[in-house]
Amino acid sequence: MIKCSNGGAYLARGEWVPAGPEASAALAAKGFDAAAAAAARQGTIAWKILQAHNTSGDAENLKIKFDAMASHDITFVGIIQTARASGLEKFPLPYVLTNCHNSLCAVGGTINEDDHRFGLSAAKKYGGIFVPPHLAVIHQYMREKFAGCGKMILGSDSHTRYGALGTLAIGEGGGELAKQLLGRTYDVACPGVVAIYLTGKLPVGCGPHDVAIALVGALFKNGYVKNKVMEFVGPGVATLSQDTRNAIDAMTTETTCLSSIWCTDETTQKYLAVHGRAADYAPLAPGDLAYYDGVVEVDLSAIRPMIALPMHPSNAYTIEELNANLEEILHACEEDVKQLVGRKDVTLDLCSKIENGKLRVDQGVIAGCAGGLYDSITEAASILKGRTGGCGDYALSVYPASQPVMMELVRTGAIASLMASGATIRTAFCGPCFGAGDVPANGALSIRHTTRNFPSREGSKPGSGQLAGVALMDARSIAATTANGGILTPATDIDYDPTVPEYQYDGSSYAARVYQGFGHGEYDALLKLGPNIKDWPEIAPLGENLLLKVASFITDPVTTTDELIPSGETSSYRSNPLGLAEFTLSRKDPAYVGRAKAVQAEEAARRAGEGDEALLAQVHKVPGCEALTWEQLQIASTIYAVKPGDGSAREQAASCQRVLGAGANIAAEYATKRYRSNLINWGMLPFQLAGAVPFGLGDYLLIPNVRAALAGDLSAIPAYVLGSEPRAFTLSIAALTNDERQILADGCLINFYKH
Repeated sequence: MIKCSNGGAYLARGEWVPAGPEASAALAAKGFDAAAAAAARQGTIAWKILQAHNTSGDAENLKIKFDAMASHDITFVGIIQTARASGLEKFPLPYVLTNCHNSLCAVGGTINEDDHRFGLSAAKKYGGIFVPPHLAVIHQYMREKFAGCGKMILGSDSHTRYGALGTLAIGEGGGELAKQLLGRTYDVACPGVVAIYLTGKLPVGCGPHDVAIALVGALFKNGYVKNKVMEFVGPGVATLSQDTRNAIDAMTTETTCLSSIWCTDETTQKYLAVHGRAADYAPLAPGDLAYYDGVVEVDLSAIRPMIALPMHPSNAYTIEELNANLEEILHACEEDVKQLVGRKDVTLDLCSKIENGKLRVDQGVIAGCAGGLYDSITEAASILKGRTGGCGDYALSVYPASQPVMMELVRTGAIASLMASGATIRTAFCGPCFGAGDVPANGALSIRHTTRNFPSREGSKPGSGQLAGVALMDARSIAATTANGGILTPATDIDYDPTVPEYQYDGSSYAARVYQGFGHGEYDALLKLGPNIKDWPEIAPLGENLLLKVASFITDPVTTTDELIPSGETSSYRSNPLGLAEFTLSRKDPAYVGRAKAVQAEEAARRAGEGDEALLAQVHKVPGCEALTWEQLQIASTIYAVKPGDGSAREQAASCQRVLGAGANIAAEYATKRYRSNLINWGMLPFQLAGAVPFGLGDYLLIPNVRAALAGDLSAIPAYVLGSEPRAFTLSIAALTNDERQILADGCLINFYKH
């Protein structure tokens, strides 16, 4: 169903030519000379869009300016506060502030409406666009109102993906959005491009999540598209509805790609026209000759209903395969979860859910930017028409992705069919994706057409003895399972009418409620700051010599941003940096905050002239450091993790460490560019370490002359593990731009702009 090439390939007038010694002759036979082959990278859709937005004059080292930006209410307060502290005067590009993440979580920190009021006041002051709560999830609003062919959009949510509408969109941490607000650029090396070549047609009963889960299962673990652009081409594209394309596109984030783009056609044109934006359409397709760094062939006709078991979207199986090997696969999943959780007393018992050779699930949810779309909900309603999930423990919740989608589902009768089947209907809200809506019971297994099922999200709080499982599935198979009373069932086993009535867009709810302020801000107005909306604390610049203490040591193969700073119950502290920081690593390493604060106290003592002389004596044993004084040293904490940063774009995964006094991360590699960018923007050195790890939890690591090292060759940075005798080892930092070097030296992005 999915096949990856072993190397690059040329798409030459619709036919593939593998890169290699024989490529020149094959291309020549098709009329392409050596010069055309050398320029073939320029034939991709991605290349054309990236270069059209590049201001550097260097095709390989890009400085991108975006057409629009979007943030939701977990991130926009921090972004605006960062930009405000750095000299923000007005929003220089359309900036959409949506309120789709904290509509239902108001306990423990900032009252939601304080953040919403802040957002509206910021939109009025700086000239922004404000989408009130319950009106739309962030990505659906951007699809309906902003995405268009050839555009680029930057968002502070990791699922910022509008490639199926011809927009190359990127999800990044808040620092990158603050740069755009201050007239700066998004700096990135020109990414590789991988073709996703679609053929065939999806069988009835299969939907976008079946394609997406299969893709993530094939691409995540091998890093095939990491930090690259996925470009969807091939005859299979034309067989997919626009909603199906949009939903697949949202999930490309889970492959760790940088962005995505699709060729466009009459289907795209019709979607934009229906939404009143016909002028935003343009045909996008590869040139006659285009070079791709890899090719992923997807036979849509071979796709089958899929399930991604806990606790990652890449833990992918066909439902048929799972049902045929239930006990074996579920037991293996239990063992994986046990290892991830790291506690023997908290386990997820999946095998007990086997009944007469079938798997019983406890809950179904269809929601968000991937699941809450018109086509998927309509087909789910068709499957459930005349059927019911019964009145037992199992329940189904449905969250349409926007008010216009809800209005159309009401008009066509789909909402009535769902409600008659026992499903409950919610407003547009992203909570089920990150643990703030329909949180499953302890020990439960929830099936969801949402984007993620990471550890430390929905209902999983091992430190409190609670653990739930979330499996990802397509809305169609969730509806089929509901019709079967909660027994896992692929939609291909159900006889139903898959016809989807033509969509009619009604934007009246937006016209009535969305504040449109771009270009006419009230620049002298005051922001409305609630009592728990706090400024960022002062952050010191990087010292000449850095003494790190390892405050957490994580050996999991991958560490997600949700493990670094949990979502869900922490969200109400989103606007209070110090309050939120109390939750850092709270599910993965509950003792981390205490350890980090202890190191922070050591740094405070050093600044006060009360440094530990015994520790300084260990520093003096390092060659060349015999005369260092406390005034020449800086103490900070660090974490070690094998591969941190998979998942969310939330900058809090980095900023929470920083406000607790962290000065660096050390990793074998970083899971995503966006997490590494967050570290840099918050002044934390993104060290990498090859080979065996020479230190452990609680060790002190000295990086002498660190500022000088930052300004020089980053490939071999001397470091030492302190002790009775220092042990030398070598760190590295991957390539940095000149601005990134200066941000790290200054201590954070805010300091950089102050200078």
